[in-house]
Amino acid sequence: MFAMCVCVSVCLQLVLGHGARRLHVSAAYRAKAKVAMSRFEPTSFINYDKLHSNVKIVRKRLNRPLTLSEKIVYGHLDDPHHQEIDRGRTYLRLRPDRVAMQDATAQMAMLQFISSGLPRVAVPSTIHCDHLIEAQIGGVKDLARAKEVNQEVYNFLSSAGAKYGVGFWKPGSGIIHQIILENYAYPGVMLIGTDSHTPNGGGLGAICIGVGGADAVDVMAGIPWELKCPKVIGVRLTGTLSGWTSPKDIILKVAGILTVKGGTGAIVEYHGPGVDSISCTGMATICNMGAEIGATTSVFPYNHRMRTYLEKTGRGEIAAVADQYKDLLVPDEGCEYDQIIELNLDELKPHINGPFTPDLAHPVSEVGAVAKKNGWPLEVKVGLIGSCTNSSYEDMGRAASLAKQALDKGLKCKAQFTVTPGSEQIRATIERDGYSKILSDVGGVVLANACGPCIGQWDRRDVKKGEKNTIVTSFNRNFTARNDANPATHAFVTSPEIVTALAIAGTLDFNPETDYLTTPTGEKFKLVPPTGDELPARDFDPGQDTYQHPPSDGVSLTVDVSPQSNRLQLLEPFDKWSGNDLENMVVLIKVKGKCTTDHISAAGPWLKFRGHLDNISNNMLIGAVNSENDAVNKIKNHLTGDYGGVPDVARHYKANGMSWVVVGDDNYGEGSSREHAALEPRHLGGRAIIVKSFARIHETNLKKQGLLPLTFSNPSDYDKIRPDDKISIKGLKSFAPGKPLSAVVTHSDGSQETLELNHSFNETQIEWFQAGSALNRMKQLQH
Repeated sequence: MFAMCVCVSVCLQLVLGHGARRLHVSAAYRAKAKVAMSRFEPTSFINYDKLHSNVKIVRKRLNRPLTLSEKIVYGHLDDPHHQEIDRGRTYLRLRPDRVAMQDATAQMAMLQFISSGLPRVAVPSTIHCDHLIEAQIGGVKDLARAKEVNQEVYNFLSSAGAKYGVGFWKPGSGIIHQIILENYAYPGVMLIGTDSHTPNGGGLGAICIGVGGADAVDVMAGIPWELKCPKVIGVRLTGTLSGWTSPKDIILKVAGILTVKGGTGAIVEYHGPGVDSISCTGMATICNMGAEIGATTSVFPYNHRMRTYLEKTGRGEIAAVADQYKDLLVPDEGCEYDQIIELNLDELKPHINGPFTPDLAHPVSEVGAVAKKNGWPLEVKVGLIGSCTNSSYEDMGRAASLAKQALDKGLKCKAQFTVTPGSEQIRATIERDGYSKILSDVGGVVLANACGPCIGQWDRRDVKKGEKNTIVTSFNRNFTARNDANPATHAFVTSPEIVTALAIAGTLDFNPETDYLTTPTGEKFKLVPPTGDELPARDFDPGQDTYQHPPSDGVSLTVDVSPQSNRLQLLEPFDKWSGNDLENMVVLIKVKGKCTTDHISAAGPWLKFRGHLDNISNNMLIGAVNSENDAVNKIKNHLTGDYGGVPDVARHYKANGMSWVVVGDDNYGEGSSREHAALEPRHLGGRAIIVKSFARIHETNLKKQGLLPLTFSNPSDYDKIRPDDKISIKGLKSFAPGKPLSAVVTHSDGSQETLELNHSFNETQIEWFQAGSALNRMKQLQH
């Protein structure tokens, strides 16, 4: 099968900057390489020979065809000869090619790396400034204000990057995932990123996985990274996208099928003849939002759409090499998936999902009726396009084609309308090609190249907090209060095309496939289905140079963190396990219903404290619903009998030497990769989180920080826990993989119950717990 591949010996090193690329390939390709050396940043090595060799070893051991996901994942095994491989059960030790960190999570990741004592990162790594820019007026002014307000944090990240060998993408460069797609993702690479939407890179045939900062530190330290061997869900696509249906509708439909936890522990692998009707950036959109179904990541097989995108972004030499290894970059014939979903794109209709959860799927043609039935506001207050999910040149072009139709008929948006370019390259190119002007003329405000409203960085002033209203976005996530801190905002996610149409119409029950708009003269007309070029006819305009390359030796450089800072705080090691069972812990809060990382550690205005553990801990669980009284941030302090905020009560318990646990529901910790949702409970005295089930990243983050993420062996035992119970965790002296622990629950009347608790710890992770954290264990191993 790989006869063509083995005759090509290639060690490919891609060296990238903003518009500067150098490739080292075999002699035949080296002669063709065009070198621009003014600015460059080394990315990972990918040795397709080694990838092929590892895959060959594993295929022989397993004696079966492999999915594409398995080829790339197993191709990065630290020890392909001896690694135990069992999908959904064993832990794999992997060697990712590179690390990427966004600025909100990079602060804690770099603080942890500094604590490790290591002099320089072991793999190519980058920091991307995209989360701390608040949308308020417009791109230029908002960016200038962000640079001023966040100067201390930006200086820290820039200087830490320079000292430890990490590339630094300055504020204004764009959203991490768009930068990765434009520069660092390519077929067969394995990349980890400290953001849950890192899977965006699967649109270029890469395995890109969202992780917490402690995982990133492991990889940057040169330690094999652990991942539970993923199951593989196959989504077979047939037919062709056309008309109003977009790539976003594929993942909106899949989210409706699998729900927010249906992809947990699995990679979603798209395949089938329908794949070729999707652009490369469209595939990235689908992979990006795969985070909302809990998937480890998502991926598409290498094809001509990826080749074209690589060529258009200055990486034609990579495409040429990938062509030689194409059999390595697609699934084996006859490979088996753990689950198969069939989607006929000829029959797929435009979708809109929400409110309050990204898996509540509705065809656009039906959402109006559902909204009326449920009392959801029909008036669309704001339409927002862009974000890391949908800010490609094609997305902007298709939205602009609709805006142009409205303008030609004398119409502008009835709703407020915002546009978020995904990168400086996209901003500059859509400005050059006229899309920005069209979108502005129809009523749009072009925001900074940043996350903005998608992650709550939005100074929204058109409605009061608590006022019921509807917004529609092309984002990926729509949890309660996520975008604007207003729990009464009904947020719906859909494609940029549908957002634009609904913003023009101003109402949620407008179906652009069948309904008419009315011009100022009374003429009725229907919007023609959107059109847009996949890629610009001319080359991309890279815009301003926003990349800082680290010096070759940063030993002499210093990184200053002021003890008086309220934004940054050096970390102190967490305490080791005492060697005994955890006795008589109070229940801090029994959480009712959905509890995402937004509920555990809110973003928005709290993002400014992401580098200061003590300050950010003041938002711990303030969005979680207390089962005792259905209130948020109101729990009983069992030492005083008074009610107070969750962080305040936790601090009081800690000050009095009292350990505590949190009890939670299903899919606890879904959403973002933010490890602050694990660091904060540990910092404030928590010892265990006991729930019905966990989301993958959060469960790992808890383990990394020395907490015990445990699940009820019988989920109905959740109902047995009372808010005033005391809980003891037994069996820790013989803590072992696969061996349940037990909880002795003492009720206020003195009666006791013993509940069985499951865990997914392996031997290495148990060592993290015993040492007090993964970072503590890393330091132990250095001595």
